Amino acid sequence: MKIGDRLLELRRTKHLSQEEVADRLNVTRQTVSKWETDQSMPDFDKIVPLCELYEISADELLTGNRCKDEKGKPNENVLEKRAKGIGIGILIYFLALAWIMITIPVMMMNPIISSAIFLVICGIATYKIVYTCMLYKVGKPKEERQPKLLKQIVTLIYLITLLVYLFISFFTMDWHITWILWIVAALLEEIIKLVFMLRGDSREK
Repeated sequence: MKIGDRLLELRRTKHLSQEEVADRLNVTRQTVSKWETDQSMPDFDKIVPLCELYEISADELLTGNRCKDEKGKPNENVLEKRAKGIGIGILIYFLALAWIMITIPVMMMNPIISSAIFLVICGIATYKIVYTCMLYKVGKPKEERQPKLLKQIVTLIYLITLLVYLFISFFTMDWHITWILWIVAALLEEIIKLVFMLRGDSREK
């Protein structure tokens, strides 16, 4: 389906006339008509207003790929792919932790080489999570806020991490190793957020 056909279908779905669309976007009715008949394309600065007017993403407007269902909720396929991507990223983080815990004390590998490989693995995990979140972006209604319980749990995690980090670091003086605790805290935060997201999605079904 061409973008003009999509614009026409979206306008009819919203029960709007060309004049009403033109007024809201501050353009002429003829301009709207040209968009819908593929005689011209919407200017770049009109893409966002069009998406807001028709309550769709820019990707859906330009390509026709639907990331939401008719109720405006994230598509189950999108949520599933997002959860899998974040899960894989978290798994890679755990593999990085296992690597650093085994290679130095057990395999007696050079700490510099082992730490360098550890950082590379963490970089891959971070890339995977960030890429997944950007690729499968799940929009939330403006009125929807992060659950209060989730905020409290995350705050508690970082508070405990800080206390444990300071206690172990001052006791052992192994500051070059104890910073790994912050990675563990970040992993726990992502896992908890993922659990809350999947829990919220299951409740809506």
